Amino acid sequence: DKKLQMSINRLLSVYENDPMLEHINKYNLPSKETIINIISDFKEIIFPGYFSKRTLTTININAYISDKVTNLYEMLVSEINKSIIHDSEAKADKCESCSVITDSMERAESIALKVIDNIPQLRDLINKDVKAAFSGDPAAKNYYEIIFSYPCITALVIHRIANFLYNNKVPYIPRIMSEYSHSVTGIDIHPGATLGEYFFIDHGTGVVVGETCVIGNNVKVYQGVTLGALSFPKDEGGNIIKGLRRHPTIEDNVTIYAGATILGGETVIGANSIIGGNVWITSKIAPNSRVTADLSGANIITEKNKFL
Repeated sequence: DKKLQMSINRLLSVYENDPMLEHINKYNLPSKETIINIISDFKEIIFPGYFSKRTLTTININAYISDKVTNLYEMLVSEINKSIIHDSEAKADKCESCSVITDSMERAESIALKVIDNIPQLRDLINKDVKAAFSGDPAAKNYYEIIFSYPCITALVIHRIANFLYNNKVPYIPRIMSEYSHSVTGIDIHPGATLGEYFFIDHGTGVVVGETCVIGNNVKVYQGVTLGALSFPKDEGGNIIKGLRRHPTIEDNVTIYAGATILGGETVIGANSIIGGNVWITSKIAPNSRVTADLSGANIITEKNKFL
C-alpha cells in the first residue's frame, strides 16, 4: 500500500532528525527484564525458602544456592558490562557504531564479584530492617508476614542492592532498580541515598527519599513523607548544577509522621526527635525536639521530653 509506505517513510525520517530518542548502531542497553530477574534471584538468596519455586531442605540447599549465585553472577556481569560500554559511548557523544571497550568486561566481573561477596552483609542489614518493622508495627504478627508482604522490605532489599552498585559507579542499573521498586511499592528511594540500620517505612505509599539524603539508625518514616531538595542552583547558562548536596540529614532515633516535608542539604533533624504530620521543615532541628504544625501551618518546636 503506497499510503502506508509513505507513512513509514515519514516515520523513518523522524528517526534521522531526532537521534536523542533512538538507539541505533550502538551496543545493547541493559535489559530491564534481566535486571528484574536479578532482583528476584537476590530475594531468593537473601530469604532462602521464602520465594523459591521448590521446597528447600538441608539436602538440596547447597546445590540450589550455588546455582542461584552462579546465575546471578553471570547476569550481573552481562548487564554491568553493557552499562559500562553504553555509558562510555554516551559520554564520548558517539552516534555511530560503538568501538569495543577492552576493559569493560574485566571491570564488570570485578564489580559482580564484589556484589556476591557483599551478600552476607546485605542479609545482615535486611535482617535488621525486618526486626525494625516488627518492633515498629503493632499490627505485625511475625517476621514471616513482614518478609512476605510488607512493601518496605521489598523497597529496602532493592535499595540496598542498588546503593551498592551506585557506590561502585555502575551506570543505569541502580536507577532502573529503584524505579522498578517505586512502581511495585509506591516508595521512591534514589539509589544514592544513604540509609542506616533498622530503618522502617510504615505503610510506605508516597515516601520520597532523595539522592543525597543521609538517614541514621533506628529511623521510622510514615507514608507520604518527602525528604527532598529545597532548590536547584544553576550555572551561568541556566543549567542545574549537578552533584551538590541538596537533601536533608536525619539523625538516629527519629520518627517522621505522615505527610511531613523536609527539604534542603543544610537541613538536619537532630537525634531522638519526633516530626509531626504535614509539617514543612527547611532548617535545622535540634536533637530531642518535637515539631508539630498549628492551625495556620506554622511549625511549633518544643522539647520532646515535655510531652512524655
